[in-house]
Amino acid sequence: MEPIKIDITILEPVQKVWDYMNDPKHITKWSYAHDTWHCTKAENSLIVGGKLKIRMEAKDGTFGFDYEGIYDDIVLFEAIKYHLTDGRKVEVYFNKIDEKTTEVIQIFEPEEQNSREMQRDGWYAILNNFHKYVENH
Repeated sequence: MEPIKIDITILEPVQKVWDYMNDPKHITKWSYAHDTWHCTKAENSLIVGGKLKIRMEAKDGTFGFDYEGIYDDIVLFEAIKYHLTDGRKVEVYFNKIDEKTTEVIQIFEPEEQNSREMQRDGWYAILNNFHKYVENH
């Protein structure tokens, strides 16, 4: 399937955006698509071959899932590439627009169970949560 691309502009320096995207203490504050969900746990070993592990759960306890990736390539403050446990690839780019503005681009291979639109909307909702969290903390 053709990859899906989403992007957002964040009014913060690239180093802060990078740190908030990758530090587990921050990941748990933004990594969910809807306010009825939360991220209960995050681990991140940001090295090639290292793992990103995120647990997302409905706040009412009815459902949850684990998101896990293994890093394939990392360019400090510029790009992260990893693959999920099902083999799908994800790329994240951090484009420094100026000293206080960063564009984040995510490109991911969709899975086959849900529509492209649903997946794009879900990933964008998480990216938008990230955006709001970074700009307000």
